[in-house]
Parts: sequence; structure tokens; C-alpha cells
Amino acid sequence: MNARSSAGRSVTKSSKSDEWHSVPAAFRTADGDLPAPWDALFGPLRTGTVDDLVVVAQLGQSLDGRIATNSGHSHYINGPAGLDHLHRLRALVDAVVIGVRTALVDDPQLTVRRVAGPSPARVVLDPRGRLSPSARVLAADGVRRLVVTTGADRPALPDGVEVVALAAADGHIAPAAVLAALAARGLRRVLVEGGARTISGFLSAGCLDRLHVLVAPVILGTGQSSLTLAPIERVDHALRPPTRAYPLGDEVLFDCDLSACRVAIGRAKKSTCPTTMAERPADT
Repeated sequence: MNARSSAGRSVTKSSKSDEWHSVPAAFRTADGDLPAPWDALFGPLRTGTVDDLVVVAQLGQSLDGRIATNSGHSHYINGPAGLDHLHRLRALVDAVVIGVRTALVDDPQLTVRRVAGPSPARVVLDPRGRLSPSARVLAADGVRRLVVTTGADRPALPDGVEVVALAAADGHIAPAAVLAALAARGLRRVLVEGGARTISGFLSAGCLDRLHVLVAPVILGTGQSSLTLAPIERVDHALRPPTRAYPLGDEVLFDCDLSACRVAIGRAKKSTCPTTMAERPADT
């Protein structure tokens, strides 16, 4: 079903109100709905339907499906309301995941700054050991930092960074293996934030429960596509997930439910957010 909801209109009106401040704590309790108007959009991220993981990805794109120009410039396609939404997602998850190319090109912090809430653990997928030890994502701020790599190509990293060594095939680490490793470390709510290749890989592997696509009223004409999946021959072979639309300022957020396509990963430990170094669970 595709529908614009009254909850979506309320989200826009409340984006700068104090109503959000209680949401991150309420989100992590087992009982009751979230405070209005947040339950419709963020309620589905509280509990997994396939297993006890919840995996959401977000893309910010132009009307013509671009996330950056040909030169890679993307700051910022989305406006303040879209950036607030991204920071709300960060505040609700245990871990945020990016590919190493995003870390190298954008040098993001991946912290929660625009809204109230805890910052998640930061995870970089770096199978070839390309990440710079000076990357901002590795800054020592008390939040867990993890680098997923292979045994053969371990980068030199600052003290306190957790190295997760996994097998790779053709230079790529399977998304299901990444999620299983994060779950084993107590990280069961996961935001896959970028880049486009990483999100496309998780979608192709059936490793997303939800996909949030935030469309800005801008046309780039050419540039980097938001999603690249295997080709299909017929339109009726396309994915058609149940979708709800939420206006956010002058942009539109599409919340796509992909849970019917999600593969089972396994059982995770209890969620450990806020994921500070002091709260890091013991390895098993």
C-alpha cells in the first residue's frame, strides 16, 4: 500500500518540538506505543519480525534517483528535515554501518548531534584495510568503534577500535556475516547508512527489514545512482514492498517494508545501547 499518512504530516510539524526527547528511551522499552507522532514511523524498528535483529537502511536522493554528482559531491541533497530524520535513526539504533569508500570520501562522524539521543556504535566495512587511522569515525569519544575486515588485510587502527575479522569472497564480505558478527557483539538494531554500494549489497542479500528513501525536490540530471541491483527483464519482476509516504518539510520520506524478503540471521544478545566502551559486552 502506498499512502500519505496523517502521522507523516505531524512529524513535519513536530520536528523541532520537545516531543522527541522522550522517544529514544521509550523506544528501548518493551511496552506501549511511542509518543505521538513517532510510533507509525519508528515503531516498526523496535522489534524484528524475522529474528531479533532489526536492520534499516537510509538513502537521501534527488527526484531522479541520484545521491551525488559525477564528482561525488553530495552535501547536501537533503535539507534540515531530512538530516534531522537521519540523526533520529542514529539515536534509535545500536550500530550504524558504512562502507570504507564513504568513510574515505565523506569522512563522517556518524554521531547524533541534531536531535536528542545517544550515539550508536560506529562500524566500517573495510575488507582491504584502506581506512585511515585518522578518520573521524574512529575518534575516541567513548562510543564503540568497529572495523570489519579480513584476516589478511588488517589496517593499522587506533587503540580501542574493535577489529572484526571475517572471510571475504571477491573482496566483499557477506552482509549476513556482518550482521551475525554484530549480533554476537550485542548490536541488534542496525542502520546501514551508506554508501550506495553497501546499501545495494544489503538489499540484494535480503538483509534489510526497512528501507527509508528520502527524496529531495532537486534534479541532478547525471550522477551516482542511489541503488544498483541485478537487472530484471520485466517490470512485473520488480520489488514492490509495502510503502508509506511521510512529508518532511519540502521532501518526502518513503518507508519501505522489506521484511518479507529478509533472510534469518540468528539470535542476538540483549541490545546494549547506548553502546559506550564501558558497556561493551564480553567476547564469547
